[in-house]
Amino acid sequence: MDALELMKAPHSVRSYNDRQIEAETLSILNSLIEEYNDESGLNIQVCLNERRAFDSLMGRLGKFSNVSNYIALAGEKSTNIEEMVGYYGQKIVLKSTELGLGTCWVGKSYSKGKSGCELKNGEKLYCVITLGYYDKGGVPHKTKSIEELSQVNGEMPKWFRKGMEAAQLASTALNHQKFQILLDGNTVTAKPGFGASTKIDLGIVKYHFELGAGNSNSTWAK
Repeated sequence: MDALELMKAPHSVRSYNDRQIEAETLSILNSLIEEYNDESGLNIQVCLNERRAFDSLMGRLGKFSNVSNYIALAGEKSTNIEEMVGYYGQKIVLKSTELGLGTCWVGKSYSKGKSGCELKNGEKLYCVITLGYYDKGGVPHKTKSIEELSQVNGEMPKWFRKGMEAAQLASTALNHQKFQILLDGNTVTAKPGFGASTKIDLGIVKYHFELGAGNSNSTWAK
């Protein structure tokens, strides 16, 4: 599958079967995670065969079933840490989808205190991504229109529309899509809305936009 097909593939898989993740698949994911940790300074890690985080009231309220593997996204607090969590986490989500795994972003419906994540001094666990094989896929989420999610000074270029089509497919908390992407010349500004996890959502959205628009077409505003 190409990048757009991966983004369109149903995510938010909440129920998993007992099939063990294959060694080759884990090797690929661990190599990517090592690379992303070096790039970002995050402490992303795979937690395998660990059921305690989702074997709880929070997990049941979130309608999760048979979760034993997940990606933990942690790091030291900084001004852009949550955006980086979303950006690099979504890279892992799309690669996992390509490898035949189901995933789901989880901010609250698990027990942080019972997770298998190992934190260093000064680090915080921001969220996790469930991981595993499944029998029934997730359901595609509804999206707002490109016009609702963007503002363009002048006529909308083709590359920007492609970026927005990809951004529409990004996972966001409760599917609220609380973000705006603005274009002025070739400078693109992405702004989060108000609410829980909106900065993490923004990182996910920005990665999707880059894949759709192509990195050479635009510059992110600082």
